[in-house]
Amino acid sequence: QVQLVESGGGLVQPGGSLRLSCSVSAVSGNIRSINAMAWYRQAPANQRELVAIVASDETTRYADDVQGRFIISKDSAKNIMYLQMNNLKPEDTAVYYCNVDSQYIPDYGPEWRSINWGQGTQVTVSS
Repeated sequence: QVQLVESGGGLVQPGGSLRLSCSVSAVSGNIRSINAMAWYRQAPANQRELVAIVASDETTRYADDVQGRFIISKDSAKNIMYLQMNNLKPEDTAVYYCNVDSQYIPDYGPEWRSINWGQGTQVTVSS
């Protein structure tokens, strides 16, 4: 089973910065490859929305309201994804989730595509 763990959230003032991280590991079996990694966020009473995504070829794409402020990156050797968030605004307040699309090899059985979510990390931007 593929496991994702987010960290780095917290309370910051408007204009501040945070760096989120997402560690990817296989509790059982093995991850053969990662197709794409992404950050999503969900504010109270709102739908979960895509914030940023990075593909296996390192191509990136951002939501319009975070363009120029957020940077998504990854360390493929360590299977860690990051989201550097700068010039944070109150409207950035949300639970941020890591999402990984991978090719997973279970201990028993054939390889299959696995899409997994982390538990989320809270980001609160307030004065």
